[in-house]
Amino acid sequence: MSGLRVGAVVIGRNEGERLQRCLASLVAGVESVVYVDSGSTDGSPQTAREAGVDVVELDLTIPFTAARARNIGFERIGAMHPDIRLVQFVDGDCEVVPGWIDHAADYLAAHRSVGIVCGRRRERFPERSVYNFLCDREWDTPPGAAKSCGGDFMVRVEAFATVGGFRAGMIAGEEPELCVRLRAAGWGVRRLDREMTRHDAMMVRFGQWWTRALRGGHAFAEGAHLHGAPPERHWVQECRRILFWAALLPATILSAFLLIGPWVGLLLAIYPLQVVRLALRGAQPWRKNVVWSFFLVLSNFPGLIGQLRFHARRIANARPQLIEYK
Repeated sequence: MSGLRVGAVVIGRNEGERLQRCLASLVAGVESVVYVDSGSTDGSPQTAREAGVDVVELDLTIPFTAARARNIGFERIGAMHPDIRLVQFVDGDCEVVPGWIDHAADYLAAHRSVGIVCGRRRERFPERSVYNFLCDREWDTPPGAAKSCGGDFMVRVEAFATVGGFRAGMIAGEEPELCVRLRAAGWGVRRLDREMTRHDAMMVRFGQWWTRALRGGHAFAEGAHLHGAPPERHWVQECRRILFWAALLPATILSAFLLIGPWVGLLLAIYPLQVVRLALRGAQPWRKNVVWSFFLVLSNFPGLIGQLRFHARRIANARPQLIEYK
């Protein structure tokens, strides 16, 4: 055991049974759990209180973001238990795998320069829909030194406080943005070769996937706007990829079609060829590689909308609105 005291912050809204599983996976393994609720109507705050968890119900007159909720949870747990040195952040639709808390805490105790550790998040029901499968594939990243993490991770209190926590106004991509600032401050981010959480995406409709991809484009654009300058170049490549496949290439083909003739439409074959090229590079069975590659190419189009939405609101100095897929 590391000897470092660990707390946990859970955020959620209307998670139902998923929240019960989440809290049950935490209460016996950490010093304290704070649940931050963002306007649930299913009794989630009472469910958390019955589980012995401290509950913060957000003031909904202030615009909600997951980043703001996590910051408030972190502040509450620090006020209640100032001796806590590590905090595990968990989304309310996730369940922490047995053994993760101790393993992550031990690693941080042994590696003082590391500020954040995360492990493998898996989708609970990847077989229920192609969209659940895509989530599970997205989270299958290699262990080792990392540039960023997702919504589930353990952070050193000292590191989190040093950089001022999350950027509270961000509606998406707040975890990688936090990691950019942590790494700039000299802290390491490490992805451990260990199961961490099981996630229940409940994505069964194409519209949910489209909205999630749109939110990803918004996150890329904001991340590049904040940290796109050298040496970080945060998400600049992702933004350029989206602009090429969803804007520049289609505009070029359309212009050639109008100027030269209908046969130029054959250039649209570039898209299925790109799907095949990406599928051939995959390590999974051919069918899964094709599905993954198809949606990866298609995601450029909602991603472009997300980028344009961010820049339009930025130019207009308008308040960003949440992009929710469930």
